[in-house]
This record gives sequence, C-alpha cells and structure tokens, in this order.
Amino acid sequence: MQVLLTGANSLLGSNLTRKLLQANYEVKALVRENSNLLSLEGANPAFVKGNFMDADLLRKALTGCKIVVHVAANTSQWPSAYEHYKVTNVDGVRLMLEESQKAGVERFILVGSANAFGPGTKNTPGDETTPFTSLQYQSGYMRSKFEAQQLALAFHQKHHFPVTVVNPTFMLGKYDAKPSSGQMLLMAYGTKLMPVPPGGKNFIHVEDVANGIVSAIEKGRNGQCYLLANKNLNYQEFFGKMQALCGWPKQLVKVPKPLLTLAGQAGTQYEKLSGKPAKLNSINAKLLQANNYYSPAKAVSELQLPQTPIEEAIKEALAWFQENGYLRK
Repeated sequence: MQVLLTGANSLLGSNLTRKLLQANYEVKALVRENSNLLSLEGANPAFVKGNFMDADLLRKALTGCKIVVHVAANTSQWPSAYEHYKVTNVDGVRLMLEESQKAGVERFILVGSANAFGPGTKNTPGDETTPFTSLQYQSGYMRSKFEAQQLALAFHQKHHFPVTVVNPTFMLGKYDAKPSSGQMLLMAYGTKLMPVPPGGKNFIHVEDVANGIVSAIEKGRNGQCYLLANKNLNYQEFFGKMQALCGWPKQLVKVPKPLLTLAGQAGTQYEKLSGKPAKLNSINAKLLQANNYYSPAKAVSELQLPQTPIEEAIKEALAWFQENGYLRK
C-alpha cells in the first residue's frame, strides 16, 4: 500500500520512512527541491520533489496513495508571531486535507504537537483532555499547531474523513541532519559551563514516535489524538543524563527565574526597536520556565507506544552527529 509522507527528510520523517519501508509500505517521500537528503541515505523511498503547498504537484503525488502522513511543518521557535507560521502550518493542513479527500485517501495521519494540549506537572501530567493555555496561545508556533489540529478534527467531523492526530513531544535520535531538536545536544556538547533554565519538558526517542505512527495507521481511531510521549524531565535532569553519557556539558549552572525573565524582556524590546526576531523574548522566557509535562498513557494503551529510555535516544543522536561531523572537536 502506498503512503505519501511529507517532510520525509526531517528527523521524524527520515526515521518514519525507514519504519514504513520495514513494515512493507511503499513510501512516496515528498521533499523540497535541493533538500539535504543525508538523513535518508540508504533508505531508498520513491522521491517526489517540490513543495506540498503546490496544489498541482500535490495532486500528482497523491495518485495511487491510500495513506497520507503529514509531517511537514514550520517548527522554528522564532519569530514568535503567528503570521510566520499560519500559511504552512494551518493553510497547508487545510490544503492537504482537501486534496487527500479528493484523491480518495483512506487514512490521514496529521503529525501535530504535544503543545496543542496544556501541560501538567510530573504528578499530574497533561493529557489529550488538558485544555490549551493562554501562554501557549502567545507562541505563534504553538497556536498554529493547535489551530491545525482543530481544523483537522473539524474536517473529520464535517466530512467523515478518516483523520487521526498524533502529538509527539520533544524527539531525539539519529538522522537529525538539519539539525532540529538535536541542536539542544550540539549546543551542550563541548560546553564547559551550561546555563540551565528552571523548566522542563517531555522527551521521547524519535524511533518510538515513528513506531507509534505506524501503529496509528493500523490501529488509531479516527477523530482521536494521541500524545506520543515518554519521560518528563526538568532541564537539570536532562543535561545530567547527557553528562553521564558523554561528559558534556562539564558544569551546569541554574538560571534564576528573575534573570531569565529580564533577559526575555530585553529580547522583546530588541524586537520592537529593530524589527528583527530575537532568539529569546518574553514569551520564550516564560516557556523555558514552564513544566511542559505530558502523559503517554493513551498511546501506550491503544497504540502500544514503546518507551525506550531517553539515554538511548541521547546516545544514538550523539553517535550519529559524531559519525557525520557535527560535533565540535
């Protein structure tokens, strides 16, 4: 059975391509022209080159496909304005849904984000019923992923179109060629003094997410969302695990909340004066202080989502970065 996979050369897309091929699906890998395809070396899907926002190209790519997994998205964390994300993350999902319905697709998997749900604490982590928060709404990226999810679920209800949403947390593992979330490891590797913000998040091995999506194709319920999550860690705990595995960063320094807040305010002021995005602004500073913790219970129960130790994800990511020349000498 043919699967159209957008964003196939991303961290998740490249791991998912391999899992789908191993499960005997035929994969059409939709990637942009002149994309970095290092992450797909040796995988050998059928490549379709172009932009999924090109309706004509998309119609051709959908020919013969009964399954669509829509991974492609703008996942940058700055600028923070919603307008920066809307076209790709919201309008793009609408186009994918409409064209997939016209093409007779029988299974549509939208790769959303855990950030489309409100987080919780370690004792009471967020789940698929936890409401989206006002702080998350201030992040253009998070708002766009929430609105895309609502759009997809509404499309399912209105047209009885078979949509399932999967919501990964922070993924780590090999084949992160851009790099994306692995940048967190690259930033810390070779660093003697590592500032650590007071918040935390949920981490998961990217291969577990890929396995969860294959399972969602085969077992997921239409109109449902599944948090693909694993381990809730504060940033001190996460970098402590990295230290134990590779010796980096050498020393962790906690950043006090007032200092992080002040730095975020300075970044926001810079944005107002310069008209350019800052990597740290008031919104990002608040998010770095938040406990973004989630529960995998539903996906573990219904999709048999694996729970590989996060140490394995860190180890495999670092090994791949080392093999491909990403790590500082």
